[in-house]
Amino acid sequence: MPNRTTLPAFASAPGISRVPTHLFGPSTTTSHHHHHHHQVRLFSSTALRHDNDNNSNSSSRNDSNDSSNPRPSPSLTHVSPTTGSAHMVSIASKQPTARVARAACTVTFSSPLALRLIRASQVKKGDVLGTARVAGIMAAKRTPDLIPLCHPIALSHVAVEVEPASAADDETVLRVEATVECEGKTGVEMEALTAAGAAALTVYDMCKAVDKAMVIGGLRVVLKDGGKSGRWEMP
Repeated sequence: MPNRTTLPAFASAPGISRVPTHLFGPSTTTSHHHHHHHQVRLFSSTALRHDNDNNSNSSSRNDSNDSSNPRPSPSLTHVSPTTGSAHMVSIASKQPTARVARAACTVTFSSPLALRLIRASQVKKGDVLGTARVAGIMAAKRTPDLIPLCHPIALSHVAVEVEPASAADDETVLRVEATVECEGKTGVEMEALTAAGAAALTVYDMCKAVDKAMVIGGLRVVLKDGGKSGRWEMP
């Protein structure tokens, strides 16, 4: 049986110790004065291709995962995602919590005359500020009758303020603010907005004989608290 030599060069390679040369093909020893020179590869091309394929597949899987798991985009809760039709959101599984919302707007007169008459109680239709406050409270309680998809809510408290905005412009601007509270499964933002809007409309109705150019503006929610989303205030 012919002598089988080993490649000393492999002795220093990690995990490889004295590999017999006959495993790499024809003998590398010298025989009958014929010298055979063979190039020995220190790696497997098959294994290298396999590694490259694995890396490529892994990269493809990562790209696929990134594209198939996008960030959820905001959606309209009152619109069906399949049919696009409006529907009432179910709150059956929610737990009641203390909730509050505050909305505000302004009534701006075209001249100081209307507000002077209001202060002097000389408006023909009577107490403008008091009537506007009551109108706002009544409107908050009737919100589900006005806004189709609102849930009927047992309100705990409604407060409406109608007063001059500030000392600087109190001859032309009334500030309206409505605060609504409840212990319920859904928020009262719509009730607060409805209350503030109705109070402002009442001011317009009672003062239009004096100032037809008055402007109602800036109706917005300025605060809400309670429920899963917690507290929010307009900056």
